[in-house]
Amino acid sequence: MTTSVNFPSQSTPAVENNSKPRASILTSDFETFIKMLTTQARYQDPLKPLDSAEYASQLAQFSMVEQQVQANELLSGLAVALSGSQLDKMSNWVGTEVHAATAFRYDGEPVAIETHAEPHADRAELIFRDADGVVVARVPVPVEDVEYSWAGEDSEGEELPQGVYSATLESYKGRDKISNNPAAVYNRVVEAQMHDGEVALKLDSGAIVLADSITSIRKGA
Repeated sequence: MTTSVNFPSQSTPAVENNSKPRASILTSDFETFIKMLTTQARYQDPLKPLDSAEYASQLAQFSMVEQQVQANELLSGLAVALSGSQLDKMSNWVGTEVHAATAFRYDGEPVAIETHAEPHADRAELIFRDADGVVVARVPVPVEDVEYSWAGEDSEGEELPQGVYSATLESYKGRDKISNNPAAVYNRVVEAQMHDGEVALKLDSGAIVLADSITSIRKGA
């Protein structure tokens, strides 16, 4: 199940207020049960008195039901409280910038692209693709560099339209391509969700990444 952080979490007082009427009902039901037993004993047939063991059995059964209902209410309250706590934690992601190997949004400002070529590579190249997967630029980068600032230009130096792009870093040894890895960039988190028990982050590029795939995080601009 997916849980969006755009909705306010329930507070603990609300859980307590909801549980009070149920506790009152349980108390009322127990008192009614005792009155019924008392009335039954008062008007019993003296020649056929009620079995004391039956009294004890009925009391025990009612007590078990009462304890089960109270336990269910406690568990429900804990579930709501834990859910609210989890939502509060997820909301902390929204507005931050996270570093991950995924698509990014080019808005006219230079984008810092991570470039970690293979240790034994003698050359490397960044390949840029648009949202349709079409290659729009190939940029040679020094193998010793760890970051490249892309100004949104194609291979001919012409500025590309703003939008969503992705980058991969190809490492070469001589003529052989030895690796082709998605390049990591910073993206702003616009939404956090719970998906199959894991925190999933929706980025301003539209990409969705799991929180455990994030390599670093910083405050949003």
